Amino acid sequence: MEIKIISFSDLSNIDLHNIMQLRQSVFVVEQNCPYLDSDDYDPVAHHCILKVNNQIAAVTRILPPGNTYEKYSSIGRVVNKNIYRGKGYGKDIMKASIDFCKKNYPSHDIKISAQTYLRQFYSNLGFKATGEYYLEDNIPHMAMIYSLKD
Repeated sequence: MEIKIISFSDLSNIDLHNIMQLRQSVFVVEQNCPYLDSDDYDPVAHHCILKVNNQIAAVTRILPPGNTYEKYSSIGRVVNKNIYRGKGYGKDIMKASIDFCKKNYPSHDIKISAQTYLRQFYSNLGFKATGEYYLEDNIPHMAMIYSLKD
């Protein structure tokens, strides 16, 4: 297993293709949620890629403060390929993404928009739920914050 975090401009064409294919296969097809996954945040993000046997198994998208949230950095588009689920890779990639945020945006807490069924997963990583549930692309979500002061 290897994890790397790189800017959009440094992604290889094949990695970009595989990231988009993975995100679309889960968020659009598997979750039956037609929406435009590729958006204007991808080019300003860092992309965390976890590979197993040189194949992308999981990814996240990390955004600096002032993009998705004014006062927070954020981690989103967290996705794990179905054949690699249950092996701890989601936890591994989130820890790497959190560490990246701590190092690069140390004065900003991390905010995520989490699918509600994953609340315990994110809580176990140190995120705390805040606010009410809401629908995002017709899927129940909740805001969660990781405080760098804790």
